[in-house]
Amino acid sequence: MQRIPRSRTSRRRGNPAVCSSGELPASNPIGAASTSGITTLAPDFGQALPSLADVRAEYSHEVNAELIYELCAALVRERLGTAETWKTSGGNALAFAQYAMMHGIGAGRGDLIQRNVEYHLEVSDQLGRAGSDAELESGQLVVTVECGGSGYFKIGPAIDALETEAEGLGAAFYWALTLALYRVMRIYNHDDALMYEERIRDYAAEDEEENRGQYEFPEVEKALPECIQKTLKRECPDWKMRDRDLLRRFRNGKFSSWFERLRRIQRLSRLPLKQSRDYLELGYYDEPPLPSLLVTFKEHDAITACFDEEGQYMMEGTAEPTVCVVFSPQNADEVRHALRIVDRFVALNFELFQLVEDVQGWEKRHAGACVDRGEPSLRAA
Repeated sequence: MQRIPRSRTSRRRGNPAVCSSGELPASNPIGAASTSGITTLAPDFGQALPSLADVRAEYSHEVNAELIYELCAALVRERLGTAETWKTSGGNALAFAQYAMMHGIGAGRGDLIQRNVEYHLEVSDQLGRAGSDAELESGQLVVTVECGGSGYFKIGPAIDALETEAEGLGAAFYWALTLALYRVMRIYNHDDALMYEERIRDYAAEDEEENRGQYEFPEVEKALPECIQKTLKRECPDWKMRDRDLLRRFRNGKFSSWFERLRRIQRLSRLPLKQSRDYLELGYYDEPPLPSLLVTFKEHDAITACFDEEGQYMMEGTAEPTVCVVFSPQNADEVRHALRIVDRFVALNFELFQLVEDVQGWEKRHAGACVDRGEPSLRAA
């Protein structure tokens, strides 16, 4: 897995539990003995002062704590949180909410995703970069999913195999997958690499003439498969229909499992689940979401080289979350909507990385071993 190095520490967007669990010490700070066990000569009487031995010595107040507890109650009603979840979270309401949502993901889906990409799920009452948090409206919370390390998909072998079945089939598969993924999350593919190369050429043209020889250009277009090069600038207005016909004709053939994954990804990407885009402007983010997936055609190709160069600077600013849903925990419909968006995102990633592993397995059987690019983790942050 291609990982983006995290050059900043992620801040905790929550607060500690409403009450601390500290106990009174045996002696006070200046070393005086405890009064425990001391008796007086006078008998007890009704107006005696009560003992403070079993009273908490300190309390802390958590801003908007009632919203977190209302969310916990809503998650229990949705059968996502249990007594065991509360025990796992250590009695912390914020941790309970995040564990409950993670429980909804399911162990099977979570294990597959964590092998391929690094996501962080958060529930908070603020949105934005550190030091510039934007307060939400009264009674609102936000659930976000952020990417800390992108997945990796070497799709070239799959395209070559599909092209042997029919001319244009590999290109049709690539474009259909790219379009579906773009609807839900940011990916880094040949389009991003071409834009990076264009910027480098612009920098070189504006630089001093004696410095222009120091620039290296990746020549991305030359590194693309021939079938993709032919389709970069298609003039035929009905090319999308032709691609759909190709995919439909071969969906039950030799690579039917790949086409089934693609169809599920397409269906999930078309679900009308609107995220809270308007609220992202309040968060003062520096960059768009970090790429959840790097799509290349060959190992160490021009696209990978461009990504490695840009990846060095991706963590210098604060990127938008990949998923962002603002909701009221008091509104059952809004809670369900937020859960549906998270579930759609997880389900799409599940199908995506099943496809990735299917292609890797096929390549391992037919063209040598696949490359292990790391072991990220899906976790509640």
